[in-house]
Amino acid sequence: QVQLVESGGGMVQPGDSLSLSCVASGQNTRAYSMGWFRQALGNKREWVAAITWGGTTYTADSVKDRFAVSRDNDKSMFSLQMSSLEPEDTAVYYCAATDLRGVTLARAENYQYWGQGTQVTVSS
Repeated sequence: QVQLVESGGGMVQPGDSLSLSCVASGQNTRAYSMGWFRQALGNKREWVAAITWGGTTYTADSVKDRFAVSRDNDKSMFSLQMSSLEPEDTAVYYCAATDLRGVTLARAENYQYWGQGTQVTVSS
């Protein structure tokens, strides 16, 4: 069992940067690959980025040049660094964890554990 708690959301202006954190608690969190998803009001949940248990990172094409994902296993913390934020980035952001291997990390159904989400609002 893994518990995930996101933090760092808020309201920012277009062009600003923001960093989200996800702290994992439970057994052997190092063995989990982590994903970040977002869901804007009225939209489906969208994959944003992922980092494998081994540290390989993947980022959605829509945010590739602006978002980056990282992990600190000593702190069981996973981060999403966002820059040049746009109003279209407004959404609830979720972190998720999976211990499955060889699965597509861009698919929400491959994750077993989810955080409660943190709101990011980009508005002038």
